[in-house]
Order: sequence, then C-alpha cells, then structure tokens
Amino acid sequence: MEEIKHKRRVHYSGKYPKKFEEKYKEHDPEKYGDTIAHVISKGSTPAGMHISIMVKEILDFLQIKPGQQGLDCTLGYGGHTRKMLEKLGGKGCIYGLDVDPIESSKTVERLRKAGFDEDRFKFRLINFANIDEVANEAGKFDFVLADLGVSSMQIDNPERGFSYKIDGPLDLRLDPSHGESAAERLQNITKEEFVGMMVENSDEPYAEEIADKVFSFMKKGKNIDTTTALREAIEQALWKVPTEEKDQAIKKSCARVFQALRIDVNSEFEVLYSFLEKLPTILNPGGRVAILTFHSGEDRLVKKAFKEHLKEGAFSEISADVVRPSAEECRINPRSKSTKMRWAIK
Repeated sequence: MEEIKHKRRVHYSGKYPKKFEEKYKEHDPEKYGDTIAHVISKGSTPAGMHISIMVKEILDFLQIKPGQQGLDCTLGYGGHTRKMLEKLGGKGCIYGLDVDPIESSKTVERLRKAGFDEDRFKFRLINFANIDEVANEAGKFDFVLADLGVSSMQIDNPERGFSYKIDGPLDLRLDPSHGESAAERLQNITKEEFVGMMVENSDEPYAEEIADKVFSFMKKGKNIDTTTALREAIEQALWKVPTEEKDQAIKKSCARVFQALRIDVNSEFEVLYSFLEKLPTILNPGGRVAILTFHSGEDRLVKKAFKEHLKEGAFSEISADVVRPSAEECRINPRSKSTKMRWAIK
C-alpha cells in the first residue's frame, strides 16, 4: 500500500495568516469545531463554510418521510441536503444539483464521509433550469428545495470575485469555466445597458452616476477588472452624497452593483424563470416545493409563477405570504436577514 505523506500547512509570515490561501481553517472549517462555535456565537459566518438558513421552517413544511425522493436544486455547502437526508432515515434518495464545480466537489466529499452513498444521495453538475432532464432520469419528486442565495464559501474566496470587501478578479461566475466574467461583461456592453442592468437587477438609485464613472475610467484606459477597481469607481461616483451618509450609501451601492452584475453574468433571472415554468411537471401529486429568495426581483418571479400555477390548477395550494427567518436566526446569522421563503403543493 502506498504511504500517505503528511501535507504541511502553508507557511505564512507573522502571527496570523493574512491571505486566503494561507488560512488553513477556512479550507477545512469543520475540523475546527471550537473556532466555528466561537465565530457563530459572535453572529458571524465562519469563513470557508456556509450556515444553512431556515432549516426548521423548510423541514416543517416539506414533511419528508422515509422512502421519498427529493431534489435539492442548489446544493451549495450541503447543509440543507444533509438535514433532508437525515429525515429519510436511510430509505429513499435525494438528488443534489449545482453548477459550481469548485465547491460542489467538496460538498459531495463531505456528504460521502457522513455516510450518504450513491444510493441515498446522487449529485449532478447541472443548472437547475434543466430540472426536466433530471426528472427524465430520476422520475418525479416528492419534495423540492431551491435556495437561491450565493453560498458564503463563494463570497469568502477572493478568487471568485463575489465580494467588494476583498480584492480579487472581478469574476462573479458560479461556474468559472463557462461564459464571460463580470470584467469581460463590462467591456462588451454599452453604458446604457449597464444602467438598465443595475436598475432592473438591483434597483440601484445611483445607476446613472456609477455607469458614468465606470465608463469614464475605462475610456481613460483604467481597467475595471478587479473588485477593488469597481468599488473605487462606485466610491468616486457617489461624491455628492452628504458626508454623514456616504459610508452607508457606498456599502449599499457596492452590494447592489455586485448583485446586478452577478445576476447578469449567470443569467439568474432566465434560469429561475425556466425552473419555475417546469417545476409542476417534475412533482408527484401532493409534492411539496420550498424556495428561498434573497432580493425582491427573485421573490416577484416566484410569487407570480406560483399564482399562475395555482390558477391553472398545476398547484393545489401556495403560501399566502412569505415566511421569514426568526429574530433569533437573524441574530445568529445576519446573512439570513433578507431571506424570504415561499412554498407550494401540487
């Protein structure tokens, strides 16, 4: 048998690691239980992992029973999937889907180590817009979950370019091997298209000013190809905002602009529309679906689709209003504050 060599931890200067690639705990967070508990107790998400949102509310609604077949459309860190697998009690199966080849491979490995083999958990590297293809292979489902949020692991990794708080390439693709990065997208659209993107995807009130500054920078030969470059353009675009309001205004605009670009680069609204259109066709009679959204554009699409499916008779019941995370969950996990859950029954 080949001897397994010990892999040394990455060396870093100083008392604590500064670069993401040096932060060994972020790359294997579950190994450091005390650190995780301490970080969560302070109301933060441990870097390198993701805290699943509204687990109790989801499980209470889905009413999972042993022997059923389920679908997690957005595997992410696998927290929701694991809890749903536990409800199956070793009988039945869950399919997990994701388009992120980087994080999904780590999640599948974690679930396998937890004892969920191919008979109980099947992973497919596929966009959830293609749920009909999955149903053609697997058959119809008794319960479906779609968590539309970006995973914390993606946000925390500067190489992915999801956060304006950390310097890195302006990428924002869920699958970095396909399509245009956000930096390339900015090079290939007009200023008017960028304004429309920010207004439609994130209701950005300073869309005109930000687009003017970004395109002015690019015209002068300054590339907007890093998260820092885009943040600095936004900061300069908001120079007229009163001093006492400026810091908060910049933070909110940065969050909105990065969101707008992420939605555009990953065609998130088109993907969601396709998923919602096909959803009733993949459910068994009495099948249940829960969807978590994180901004008003997503929620409007889900609300409208559910109402149309109810009117057509494709669903027998839908949630009258959104379900929100508890105040305690929002305290423990601030990233859950904007979450809305809607559900439907076939």
